[in-house]
Amino acid sequence: MKKIFVLTGEPSGDKLASQVINNLKKLNPNIDYLSVGGENLKSLGIKSIYDLKEITYLGFTNVILNLFKINKKINQTVKAIENFNPDILFTVDSPDFTLRVAEKIKKINPKIKTIHYVAPQVWVWREGRVKKIKKFLDHVLLLFNFEKKYFEKEHVSCEFVGHPLLEQKEKIEIDTNQVKDQGKKLISIFPGSRKSEIIVLMPILLDFIKLMNKKYKNIFFYFHSTKEKSQFVHSIVKESNLSNCEVVSDDKIKSYILQESFFAVSKSGTVSLEVCNARIPSIIIYKISYINFIIVKLLVKTKYANIINFAANQEIIPELLQYKCNPKNIFKHVDYFLQNPNKIKIQINKIQKILKELKINKSSSELASLSLNKFL
Repeated sequence: MKKIFVLTGEPSGDKLASQVINNLKKLNPNIDYLSVGGENLKSLGIKSIYDLKEITYLGFTNVILNLFKINKKINQTVKAIENFNPDILFTVDSPDFTLRVAEKIKKINPKIKTIHYVAPQVWVWREGRVKKIKKFLDHVLLLFNFEKKYFEKEHVSCEFVGHPLLEQKEKIEIDTNQVKDQGKKLISIFPGSRKSEIIVLMPILLDFIKLMNKKYKNIFFYFHSTKEKSQFVHSIVKESNLSNCEVVSDDKIKSYILQESFFAVSKSGTVSLEVCNARIPSIIIYKISYINFIIVKLLVKTKYANIINFAANQEIIPELLQYKCNPKNIFKHVDYFLQNPNKIKIQINKIQKILKELKINKSSSELASLSLNKFL
């Protein structure tokens, strides 16, 4: 029986990996799996060698502070993969963790095929990484077509499989009794999936809602959370004593809420693509420690944090980062859009033009699973 070790580093990677493996199980049921994964891979009956929470760190300073623990986890993971002796090591996102493991594994056992899904964003920073990773990666599955030039230039085997968040989705039907305050207009809020992100952004977002409540009386706010962090987010919302807020973590309900929203406030990251694909107007927010921000500013070579803005080479979606990420500024931008519906139309139309260039007419997880199957 063929064997695959699935290596993820955070909840979003666990979700992406599970979608690929779910398709692969249909293609080829005779595969044995082991992983570093979360709830999504667990739901497919795939054991994780330890809890995913143990390696979910954010920011350079946190990595430095936890360097000993991270190295210990890397070595533990390498040992488990070595003992499992898979045909394929399937690494998903979180390159600072997953690719360090892949590099060590390739040195120990060159026969193990290393396939990485969600390429490091070399177009944002550290383009030189491509020269390094070509030494230990057998194949890279790309989410965006424009990434190919960076990898093909260094003769790295790669394949454009598209972004799962940009796939055409059917209208979600749910029992609307699960949705609170149906008579109100909905705003979706995405505070992040990492605890460190949530700790920083939630107080800012709750103060923003308080400002909104002073002017608007008919809006209900939904915080979109992972299942792992839903209780934590809910506890913060509960302490605020705001009555027009709720936390959702079920994927179907989240999709329905987003489709029914008339605006979204999203932390910077791939989730903003899902918002754009749903044709929901939005703004982008993010805030990290000052030291991390200085490091990022020194390393990042792009003008924009958001992929849509990067692809368009203009700020179509307002980016409120660092000192701009505060309750008054978020309120000011959201209020401006709500008072100027024509600006909303302009944003949505511009985004759709960009999305046409980024999309592929096939399922990303299906294409990725086909690629994995070829390497078995």
